[in-house]
Amino acid sequence: MKLATLPNGTADGRVHVVSRDLARAAPVDGAETLQDLLEDWDAQLSACEAIYADLNAEGGDAFDPGSALSPLPRAWQWLDGSSFPMHGRLMERAFDLDPKDNGGKPLMYQGMSHHFLGPTEDVPFPSEEDHIDFEGEFGVITDEVPMGVSPAEARGHIRLLVLINDWSLRKLTLSEVKTGFGWVQAKPACSMAPVAVTPDEIGPAWEHAQVSLPLDVHWNGARFGRAMGNEMQFDFSDLVAHGAGTRALPPGTIIGSGTVSNQAYAEVGSSCITERRCIEMIANGKPSTGYMSFGDRITMEAALPDGTSVFGKIDQRVVQAS
Repeated sequence: MKLATLPNGTADGRVHVVSRDLARAAPVDGAETLQDLLEDWDAQLSACEAIYADLNAEGGDAFDPGSALSPLPRAWQWLDGSSFPMHGRLMERAFDLDPKDNGGKPLMYQGMSHHFLGPTEDVPFPSEEDHIDFEGEFGVITDEVPMGVSPAEARGHIRLLVLINDWSLRKLTLSEVKTGFGWVQAKPACSMAPVAVTPDEIGPAWEHAQVSLPLDVHWNGARFGRAMGNEMQFDFSDLVAHGAGTRALPPGTIIGSGTVSNQAYAEVGSSCITERRCIEMIANGKPSTGYMSFGDRITMEAALPDGTSVFGKIDQRVVQAS
């Protein structure tokens, strides 16, 4: 099943079921918002699946993914991991850093959750001098997760999969990371592709609780990366269980994978600029790729082997904040 949130004049929009080909949509009768649906998932699921079947049989109204909001425009909680080991190794090699030792646990931080940008919104930033960077990653949205769940139990609480652009201001990360308190200014609002999907929509690509699909990233029309989402050190079951280690997670918690990165980076490219710059530093002693400028455009999309777009497309332009 696929779900999207369409604007209705409120901050949270109106949740709709969307056809598999992203061509048609219909509202959910028993829930106004996606948050409502997540809080009453079991009771609403059969009705939503009936709507989905009708949409896939050519029912419903036309759906324009570009007009959608983020599937969950604001959330109770956003926890972002860093679960692709090659991304960390490249950073360590480029900057001559000691490997991170987290005691065998996932790396994770809690970020801004009160606003997720829609897939086609212009993204405002104060200054190009802050080194604007994109970060393509996959994510999950949970129902209510009890404190202390095991990874096996956590997998049953993953209701939806999403595609996220986790924007970063790299110049600000340098000063904030030194404080030891985590990021605030360096991590503005993330963006999300227009459609959230139940895990069964990607079939065998979800077998190992990873989104084992290529993430296509284009910067100003040129392909920047096509890394696969199946090289996570900790899968999404592990990440959910880690997030719930000492606290329950509310319905609508979003958990990210971190920047999608592969061992074969020379062939598949990268999902963020900083990783590309690290690769250049390792090879040439200095980076040659700059960060984003106002007016630049970034697109991200993931498709099944038959070409079907899973989440729709993130297609955004970077602009100067007024």
